[in-house]
Amino acid sequence: MINGERKERRGFASMSPEKQREIASKGGRAAHQKGTAHEWTSDEARNAGRKGGQISRGGRGRLVEPVGSASGVSAEAASE
Repeated sequence: MINGERKERRGFASMSPEKQREIASKGGRAAHQKGTAHEWTSDEARNAGRKGGQISRGGRGRLVEPVGSASGVSAEAASE
């Protein structure tokens, strides 16, 4: 933002989600036809899922409690 003014949505961001999906799908199909698309091995997919789980759970194997939870005590403070 410049001088507190919002920018107009332009390009891909200005399109409807359906139109974005249609364009992205065409790119994916073209990459597969060309032979340049990435194809996940089961090990790569497993590692990516594990990494995502660690991020979303803070690496502790459970979901992170939001700040100001109903109990008023954070998960770390409660376990001490």
